[in-house]
Amino acid sequence: MYDPKGNGKDRTVQAVSFVEVEPPAALQGIVHRFLDLKTTEPLSEAYRFHALPDACVYLVFDQLSPEIAGVAQLRAESEEFNLGRAFHYVNIRFLPGVWQSPKSEITLGAVSAPYAGDLGLGELNQTLAQKPFADQVPVLSEFVTGLVDHGHVALNPITSLIFQHLEDIQTVADMAEIAGLSARQLQRRLK
Repeated sequence: MYDPKGNGKDRTVQAVSFVEVEPPAALQGIVHRFLDLKTTEPLSEAYRFHALPDACVYLVFDQLSPEIAGVAQLRAESEEFNLGRAFHYVNIRFLPGVWQSPKSEITLGAVSAPYAGDLGLGELNQTLAQKPFADQVPVLSEFVTGLVDHGHVALNPITSLIFQHLEDIQTVADMAEIAGLSARQLQRRLK
């Protein structure tokens, strides 16, 4: 069942399922999580998903409309997305700073149109459609491995350092110190 964090706690809805799965060990420096967000039955009113800003890039796959997929990144401020009364999205959430593909692939905010880029996301979404999430995760992992092989995503040594010292970090200044950078340099490198 959906277990939102932080600002999302007041938006808990029993008919919404939120599942996060860690990537396989070989992808843990690239992928933060694979996500499945869906309604288990139509809701009485539109569901509003509160998303906090981050430096992560997401691959988003609409499972109710398999032609709709894309690469998304949040803006610098938090956003509230109206997901409607029935929805099903599968996402790959990459770690900050690993996205190497052209920024032209990225749309800001929610994805709501057929994919028109060169990464093959439309074909992948057709493959994912109608499969249970547990069967989608290996397909998503294989796709990410292909993105790595083609240089679309790559390990980011700064992100790796930060995750090694996550328990010691309380502020952005702490992150910057661990990375050996100023806070502004850290921000630029993770963008």
